[in-house]
Amino acid sequence: MIQEVLSETRSAMERTIEAAQEDFATVRTGRANPGLYAKVMVEYYGSFTPLQQLASFQVPDARTILINPYDASSIRAIEKALSDSEIGANPSNDGRQIRITMPELTEERRNEYVKLVRTKAEEHKVALRNHRRKGNDMLKELEEDGGVGEDDVKRGENELNQLVRQFGDQIDEMTKNKEAELLEV
Repeated sequence: MIQEVLSETRSAMERTIEAAQEDFATVRTGRANPGLYAKVMVEYYGSFTPLQQLASFQVPDARTILINPYDASSIRAIEKALSDSEIGANPSNDGRQIRITMPELTEERRNEYVKLVRTKAEEHKVALRNHRRKGNDMLKELEEDGGVGEDDVKRGENELNQLVRQFGDQIDEMTKNKEAELLEV
């Protein structure tokens, strides 16, 4: 029973790590990266659709992204969604594809992105601690129901603490790598 709680909590923490990786991928560096546009939603025939479902991406050089819509009639909607996004790039289209040239990042903008990455990292660490709290609550319930002993619950709590440390260290490492990538000139 305790192993089930630990397994469930571990998988929730692994999903948190995956979400952190996705969030960090959306933070812009000086290089073109299609992952920047993973969360851009395009109004397409009255409903909001992720850009990655409407177009393919190419990266011909370090600062240029070409977006080729599958449906040529959606090019204006895609261009509008890109302009309205928080990415800070100016799209231009030639009627068939959209070209985005990433401007150089200023030192001030780089520091803003570092702060953003740190904020996102802390949010994900809070999520890890919330998973631990839920796991601890489930362990306490097991103890109250008489299914397991107090010593087993303490061991389970210690394992949950180790999981939080382990996954927290992964988030710290990802944060450090992303900061180095952002500050690289």
